[in-house]
Amino acid sequence: MITEISAQQGAKVNVGDTIGVIGEAGAEPAPSGMSPAPGASGQAPSDRSQQSAPAQAPAQAQAKAGGEPMPAARAEAGRTGVDLGTVEGTGRGGRVLKEDVQRAAAQAQPAQAQPAQAQPAEAKKPAAESKPAAPSAPRPQAGGREEIVTMTPLRRRVAERLLQAQQTAAILTTFNEVDMSAVYRLRNAYKQGFVDKHGAKLGFMSFFVKAAVSALKAYPAVNAEIRGDDIVYKRYYDVGVAVGGGKGLVVPVVRGADQLGFADIEKEIARLAVRARENKLTLDELSGGTFTISNGGIYGSMLSTPILNPPQTGILGLHNVVERPVAVNGQVEIRPIMYLALSYDHRLVDGREAVQFLVHVKERIEAPERLLLDV
Repeated sequence: MITEISAQQGAKVNVGDTIGVIGEAGAEPAPSGMSPAPGASGQAPSDRSQQSAPAQAPAQAQAKAGGEPMPAARAEAGRTGVDLGTVEGTGRGGRVLKEDVQRAAAQAQPAQAQPAQAQPAEAKKPAAESKPAAPSAPRPQAGGREEIVTMTPLRRRVAERLLQAQQTAAILTTFNEVDMSAVYRLRNAYKQGFVDKHGAKLGFMSFFVKAAVSALKAYPAVNAEIRGDDIVYKRYYDVGVAVGGGKGLVVPVVRGADQLGFADIEKEIARLAVRARENKLTLDELSGGTFTISNGGIYGSMLSTPILNPPQTGILGLHNVVERPVAVNGQVEIRPIMYLALSYDHRLVDGREAVQFLVHVKERIEAPERLLLDV
């Protein structure tokens, strides 16, 4: 069993660092520099003491104030020049941890500044000649003006993917607006019956997933990807839907969206959203999408330029619905309007195709019966 954990979950460690100690169940780790209790193994006590004696001497010489230094502490001491013999260990059994060395390095900096005050002649030297002390890693104390927090693995991965998209793809965004009146009327007329029959709420997302799949079939380049010098056209439609999870924004994938009805899509999105909030999404549920839909409107976004999720070629951005005055048959009417944004990889998708793709989505949302009739 694990008797000691030396690195917390999510911490960044170096190769060779000790992250834990495995021992027998119920056994307490022996203090550093001390021999295990007699009878812990078949070896006689006298033999064990003779074998451990040479190894104890260097450890005691290096860490007189505390226990045996952890490998990470030794590495940190080498980087900062801290004498391990002056560091008091706070780990189990008095072991010196990396944090102990960092604390000692931080405390040593004010002490190094005092001799400079006692020598006025040296203080007159230009500031450019003085070398700054090596930065220490301890976190700022509470109440400071800054707080340093280690990035979570998810946030680091998201940052890497977004930067990859910006550096490798020729991203361009086109915009349009859509009148949501027809979808509103349909939802209001059947939302309760939909819940009673299917056990799920009829939201906007199922309409946009169906409209996006229809547009992807009409413009297959938006559902393709670039692999080296080849273009891979995908004849399946796995649509990623961005949702807010417990650890940040994630994009689980609705598999085979072209084979699902409105109720199936709503149920699958609801299931994935719950798993995202509970941090239970698997890698398989987050990978392999061919197209992405991001709905910033739930947070109040009026307009945005979404970033591609590589290696995908397109991403559809939804925004908030606002009542606006529009001209309808020569008359000014107040209609619920949403702005749409399509970001695409211009290496593969031409501007004409991108605009027509977005118009295709707009027409299916403004006349949702076309989704049912597939026209």
